[in-house]
Amino acid sequence: MLSSVNTRVTNAAKVGKRDMKKYEEIHFVDINQPVWNYSLFSDEDVRNFQNGTHYSLYKLMGNKQITVNDTPGSYFAVWAPNATFLSVTGDFNHWNKESHPLKVRSDNSGIWEGFIPNIGAGEAYKYHLHGFKGICLDKGDPYANFWETRPKTASITWQTDYEWQDAEWMKHRKKHNSLNAPYSVYEVHLASWMRPDKNNEERYNTYAQITERMVPYVKEMGFTHVEFMPVMEHPFDGSWGYQGTGYFAPTSRFGTPQDYASMVDAFHQAGIGVILDWVPSHFPYDAHGLFMFDGTHTYEYADMRKGFHPDWNSYIFNYKRGEVKSFLISSARFWCDQFHTDAIRVDAVSSMLRLDYSRNAGQWEPNEYGGNGNIEAIAFITDLNETLYRDFPDIQTIAEEATDWPKISKPTFEGGLGFGMKWMMGWMHDTLDYFNLDPIFRQFQQDKFSFSMMYFYDENFMLPLSHDEVVHGKSPMLYKMPGDEWQKFANLRILYTYMYTHPGSKLLFMGNEFGATNEWNYKSELQWELLEHASHAGMKHCVQKLNELYRSEPALYEKQYEPGGFEWVDLNHRSESVLVYMRKGKKPKDSLLIILNVTPVVRLDWEIYVHGKGKWKEAFNSNSEAFWGTGDVFNPNISSELVDKPSECYKIKVHLPALGAVVLK
Repeated sequence: MLSSVNTRVTNAAKVGKRDMKKYEEIHFVDINQPVWNYSLFSDEDVRNFQNGTHYSLYKLMGNKQITVNDTPGSYFAVWAPNATFLSVTGDFNHWNKESHPLKVRSDNSGIWEGFIPNIGAGEAYKYHLHGFKGICLDKGDPYANFWETRPKTASITWQTDYEWQDAEWMKHRKKHNSLNAPYSVYEVHLASWMRPDKNNEERYNTYAQITERMVPYVKEMGFTHVEFMPVMEHPFDGSWGYQGTGYFAPTSRFGTPQDYASMVDAFHQAGIGVILDWVPSHFPYDAHGLFMFDGTHTYEYADMRKGFHPDWNSYIFNYKRGEVKSFLISSARFWCDQFHTDAIRVDAVSSMLRLDYSRNAGQWEPNEYGGNGNIEAIAFITDLNETLYRDFPDIQTIAEEATDWPKISKPTFEGGLGFGMKWMMGWMHDTLDYFNLDPIFRQFQQDKFSFSMMYFYDENFMLPLSHDEVVHGKSPMLYKMPGDEWQKFANLRILYTYMYTHPGSKLLFMGNEFGATNEWNYKSELQWELLEHASHAGMKHCVQKLNELYRSEPALYEKQYEPGGFEWVDLNHRSESVLVYMRKGKKPKDSLLIILNVTPVVRLDWEIYVHGKGKWKEAFNSNSEAFWGTGDVFNPNISSELVDKPSECYKIKVHLPALGAVVLK
């Protein structure tokens, strides 16, 4: 039996034009062609794999197109320790499950491997296993670089080779990823940012089309980084990528791995960093995926008190198992190594750390010390961060951790988990609660507003207004704000000004920047038509200018994680709800004074006492007419009076617009 190039092209999902040359040569595979004994593994590789210390398995496992004895073909390697038979079945042998068996290594590693001549790129394939108690399974390749587009579930023989053009970015990205650099993130769901047909959820823009549209937009908006919600292959659109099956493959929904690499390359050439959402906390139970891979709990804990996640109806990795730890850390390194990723945002860290996460009494078992910490997960996370920062010292790792677990972003040598940053969930909840209040009641909740600085220096915090806040009935950002239409926009402009002038890096989910009026829907696209309205166009312009302010003013980033970079100036006007604070850079002349008037009352000649500076000018006003504000309350000249020479105390008078934020320099 023979397979032809036509079969391969049909099954290779969405092949880019430059990749078509890979299909021009027809390889004929005889079904009786034996699998050659061949291995890429050394004894040391096997030991490290089993010990949980092999962090580049993507170079060995899965499918590799190589040449053996002058014969081109594909090497396959997969871990299935409880399988009794394992073969490669696919297009090349017309899905015959017996014709091309792999051989298990004799070292008890559970690795099955072999070389099949004359198989090139573009072949759909799976592993056929006889597993525990004789169960027969057909599984995708956990290490595959490319998969069929859902609802198909086969892996595709492919490599990630790509000629990068981002040398300039890679040379200097350390300064862009530094904790004392502006770090403003635009969070994106690739499928729903923009579609070729906004009413057809089955149609997507390609990676190339996304690149053409998104790179100039993010550049125009002034964000320093873009964060992709999980691009790793996943079977169900409704999981938004958080239920993944392909930990080493960009999703084929939008094109090939090379097309994805080209998109990252384009962002880098535009001076924009790329952050990936990565999910080592859980995986789905799809039959072709990791669950019960060889008929046993191979990748997940066998004890469902640790191995099943009740919130997401999915399964939890067995962090105690060395082979699983090697798999996960290799995945994180893969994205940094092969696709030049600038930061890894680790999802659902709380669920990994806590044995009692979303579990009631009796549904979890304490660790050996009687506590609720998952000791194996803690060890995995610290090793993950140490490895990534060792091998890629100019990246960041970012934790989504929603509890008060200590030292998330402190170095491991200080007893921390070693992340570079942590999402500041407390700030997000308190801030949204505060701004949701009718302005007349804000005077009674000022402590909720100011509380964030009580614990800000405990971690390196990122301020997130993410996708999670605009779904499931939580309402879009605009409609979280009180008041009539004008007041909603004015409140949202203050909130964003507060975020951009508060210490810490920033994250804004797509659509938030122009005041979407619908909750985010992964089946549709953003409401781009809203930009025809001056109110929404003004909001977009406001965010653009805030990004510009953040990037251009050293006081907003140079000392954003140092106590000397922030100072409360005036919190003593609760009844008027006027809040004043100062941001400081390395040079005194760079200091900024931020005044927030969070009630719909104009306040003329508002007196503020500041030390050390007598001359101020307005650098930003959220009430600008360009932002759909009234534009009639601003500060062309700011009066200043020295009231105490020894302490260099000055009284300045400022006009404060209703529901407005003013930044002085």
